[in-house]
Amino acid sequence: MKKLSVLLMLLLAVAVFALPIFAQSEDRDYDSIAPEDLNGVVVTFWHQHTGTREEQLMEIVNEFNETNEYGIIVEASNQGGYGDIFQKITTALAAGGGDLPSLVVAYQNQAATYEVVDGLIDINPLLNSPVWGIPEEEQADFFESFFNADVFPTFDNERLGFPPNRSMEVMYYNIDWLNELYEAGAISFQGPPTTPEQFYEAACAAVENPFSGATGENAPTGYQLSADASRFAAWTFAHGGDIFDYEAGQYSLNSEAAVEAMTFLKSLFDAGCATEVFERFGDQTNFGAGTTLFTVGSSSGMPFYRSAVEEGAGFEWSVAAIPHTTEEPVQNIYGASVSIPVTTPEEELAAWLFVKYYTSPEVQARWAQASNYFPVRASAAESLTEYFEAEPAYATAFELLQYGRSEPPVPGYDPVREEMAAVMMAIVTGEDDRDIEEILTELNEFANEELELASMGME
Repeated sequence: MKKLSVLLMLLLAVAVFALPIFAQSEDRDYDSIAPEDLNGVVVTFWHQHTGTREEQLMEIVNEFNETNEYGIIVEASNQGGYGDIFQKITTALAAGGGDLPSLVVAYQNQAATYEVVDGLIDINPLLNSPVWGIPEEEQADFFESFFNADVFPTFDNERLGFPPNRSMEVMYYNIDWLNELYEAGAISFQGPPTTPEQFYEAACAAVENPFSGATGENAPTGYQLSADASRFAAWTFAHGGDIFDYEAGQYSLNSEAAVEAMTFLKSLFDAGCATEVFERFGDQTNFGAGTTLFTVGSSSGMPFYRSAVEEGAGFEWSVAAIPHTTEEPVQNIYGASVSIPVTTPEEELAAWLFVKYYTSPEVQARWAQASNYFPVRASAAESLTEYFEAEPAYATAFELLQYGRSEPPVPGYDPVREEMAAVMMAIVTGEDDRDIEEILTELNEFANEELELASMGME
């Protein structure tokens, strides 16, 4: 089993022996800050975006710098991937917090780790400020599941982040191939599968009935599994369970639903109807070539799937909910938010004012189109009509946002995610041939040990 990084261990040592090392946001009187006090305040924003997304983000930043009435200056810079940023922040926190940015991209579990040493401010006072906040009627415009994901019960319901975008686990499927299977009598249903049984039926039928338009040389397969903690969570959610018991404050990776989900996936592998992914984005490539019927992955990958299909077999495709045993779909929705580290009251307020601009409806609509993330505000859809028409798969996924559920926002989730992916692959391939419940119980024990260790120092 993997252990926490040396940097995280050092951070936890700080939590145990040096709390509190940062001033608390509850001591801030943001409403007393005069607008002129913000003139010239520099907001350093660490993010992970590259390519088109970074270009659009820089346009948003530049427009804010040119138009904000306070004279705030945002300096945004790519600091590597999520893991790189996490390492840099934990290093800065372990060193006392002197080199922290004003604003940083952070997944909820990462934000929870930072807050173990009070490294972030609670955004609620700013959000609800009569001077600087967002009125309640406008707060209602945010998708509820997105809006609530950054509120942490383990930290007295502090809001440790704010959502600028979200993605979702979806099932990608080849429409033309499914139609061929139905017309040939190989499957008993039309359209995308909505239950695990239908998914199994179609995946196995695909092995015996190759797609007529396939351009790839690989043997046909029904499903290629890219092992990942978000896949683990998505299939568990779809089987009516969760991976965390919020009442007990413990992981539930060995729940009945998790056992059922892993058993189902293993049955697909045992029957020869599913395979693992042998190279990065291999499932995406094979899907585009018409040799893989189903994949499950992030909705943010839709532009890449479209390119793979256009360069490959050129068929009709779309996305749908993860096949589920529940009455309604249960979709795993995730995405990094932006958190505000503890710096100075003026710098924290300036960072918040940029976040307000970043999450305004008009800016959200532009950001959604450039990034292919989902906007966090419902009213942004009013500006996305043409985009929905041009990207029907995106429009389909957008309608599934109402069924969202999130992975646990707890400290120490990063090493747990790594172990979940490894265990998932070991189960489905038969590398670990023990009873699945026994395997998941061992995984759950590891996860809860990591949670306890990562929570050291919390009051």
